[in-house]
Amino acid sequence: MNKTSLLGKTFDELKTIVSELGMPSFTAKQISEWLYKKRAFTIEEMSNISLKNRMLIAEKYEIGRTLPVQAMESKDGTKKYLFKTGGGHFIEAVYIPEEDRATLCVSSQVGCKMGCVFCMTGKQGFIAQLTATEILNQILSIPEAQTLTNLVFMGMGEPFDNTLPMLRSLEILTSDYGYAWSPRRITVSSIGIIPGIKVFLERTQCHLAISLHTPFEKDRLELMPIEKAYPLAKVLEELRKHDFSKQRRVSFEYILFDGINDTMRHAVELVKILRGIDCRVNLIRFHAIPEVNLKSSSAEKMTFFRDYLTNNGVTSTIRRTRGEDIFAACGMLSTLEKEKGE
Repeated sequence: MNKTSLLGKTFDELKTIVSELGMPSFTAKQISEWLYKKRAFTIEEMSNISLKNRMLIAEKYEIGRTLPVQAMESKDGTKKYLFKTGGGHFIEAVYIPEEDRATLCVSSQVGCKMGCVFCMTGKQGFIAQLTATEILNQILSIPEAQTLTNLVFMGMGEPFDNTLPMLRSLEILTSDYGYAWSPRRITVSSIGIIPGIKVFLERTQCHLAISLHTPFEKDRLELMPIEKAYPLAKVLEELRKHDFSKQRRVSFEYILFDGINDTMRHAVELVKILRGIDCRVNLIRFHAIPEVNLKSSSAEKMTFFRDYLTNNGVTSTIRRTRGEDIFAACGMLSTLEKEKGE
């Protein structure tokens, strides 16, 4: 019999489970503490729950944690972990240590529907949605789990194409009964799916990052088919309804492609369309992927672009390149593993 995972259950769901099993209501709190505070791997570890009740729980339920099946470490300390999902597919999580923080880049889907031409995950196509269990397992089950200071939902998949499991994981991460993380330590990235953005901004206080990559509609459509369904102009219109001047922030991800989106014309237009939004632009060097005829802009062009934006009122930074020697582009490691099994 396939058992149901407890990891990923909200406190209200745990209360329903213990009620159905005929256990005292306080058992829900005990289970949540073992899941999210003490980070138990098995039901047997729940020592303050009677053996009888542990056996009763174990008849239908399991924790739902699994360890990574593969790990690769970069010379700069970045580590990419490969996890096998319930459907036998593969996803990636990337651990990025820095002097003052340790960030985990989390996946939300197996593959992706969005088809961005520069993305290796998109070339897999869409395979499956991740459950809240599978999202949280990435965070809990890496060896460095206890050292994490920040999370970014920028791994495989589009988070707002899997909104409910993603929101469930955010609730557990930020709730007192869960991990009690500050939402200011979590950033969710999207290519601009407006319905998901609306719900996210209403229900959470986590940071938002928007994949922009060019300010021009026609150019963006060529790079990112989502532009047809959710034009950047509409995304920006939605963002202008919200206040990002305090603790919560919105940022824009901008991969610089040589000769494609790194000209003065692009910089001028970017300043124009972002005027009035309290934001930051993160400039990113492109990591080459197979069968894609795009090249990263030079360091000189990236510096010029950054300085122009910043000098014209749009704070901009160049994101440090990490892990390029370990298949740094999202989806490359899981694609290789997938191809082994075909």
